[in-house]
Amino acid sequence: MRNGHVQTIIGNYFPRPPFLLSSTPETVLVDPRDRSRILCHCHWHIRPDHTDAHNPGPLTDQRLTVILVHGLEGSSASRYILGLAARAWSAGFHVIRMNMRNCGDTDHLTPTLYNSSLSGDVGAVVTHFARERGLQRFALVGYSMGGNLVLKLAGEWGRQEYLCAVAAVCPAIDLAAGSDALHLPVNRPYEWHFLRGLMRRYRRKVALYPQIYDPNIGPVRSLREFDDKIVARYCGYRDADDYYDRAAAARVVDRIATPAFILRAMDDPFIRFTPATHAALAANPHVALVETPHGGHCAYLSNSPGDDIHWAELTVTRYLQHIDTVPDGS
Repeated sequence: MRNGHVQTIIGNYFPRPPFLLSSTPETVLVDPRDRSRILCHCHWHIRPDHTDAHNPGPLTDQRLTVILVHGLEGSSASRYILGLAARAWSAGFHVIRMNMRNCGDTDHLTPTLYNSSLSGDVGAVVTHFARERGLQRFALVGYSMGGNLVLKLAGEWGRQEYLCAVAAVCPAIDLAAGSDALHLPVNRPYEWHFLRGLMRRYRRKVALYPQIYDPNIGPVRSLREFDDKIVARYCGYRDADDYYDRAAAARVVDRIATPAFILRAMDDPFIRFTPATHAALAANPHVALVETPHGGHCAYLSNSPGDDIHWAELTVTRYLQHIDTVPDGS
């Protein structure tokens, strides 16, 4: 399938094997000021002397812990997250499937909205599990909006003792360019899909926190208009342009000092890199930027047999295995 739209649509629904891993749910405090919490689903490799998978105690082994971050209007149960979680766990890694704020039916855990600037939430998850479980080696993997979050955190942190690697599939790191691309006529079905989900979520927040959110915001006809009327208003930005500028990982990719793998399809319908961002990525010796002619948006269906048809998940897992065996991550 050499058409990016066909890849994107079919890739979103293409079946995977049943997800059979048991998980331990754990909420993580990400903002003490308003008690905002997020939900993580954890898959631990338990030591032989522990029998309770739901209370494994400290996990002080040197096993790599992989934190997976979904895209816009996804969750820890998104198909691509489940597919990669199963692969990473089978490769011997601890796996944490993280929900962004409000995602995965967790609107009640925070009075805030979620947005592309909240890289600190990913950092809070790393810090929490390093402190509570004694884990010392982490890798971050993000898709689309989640890719922006993990790359933004890597740039903000620079060299950090816990962070071994970061990987991003089709990351939305130039937010303004991506938002404008979504509004092109050919991409309007994607934009409407995202808008329907975002507006449903906003109405839930209005019902939960009527003292904070205004139900009468008028019509919202584009993602940029949603970001201008709602995200900017309730998340502390002047307008959509201010939000796109301050929340974009493109601002800090030149400061990434941890091994980073970025996978991008050139026929992705709406992910765009500006020339300046592309140059910054190419100039950073810690970043491996792989651009393929085909793959669509987070799809990457190949002609390989069986579950290997999901090429991005296979490739990211191989990258993590490489990082795990090469001391300096080169």
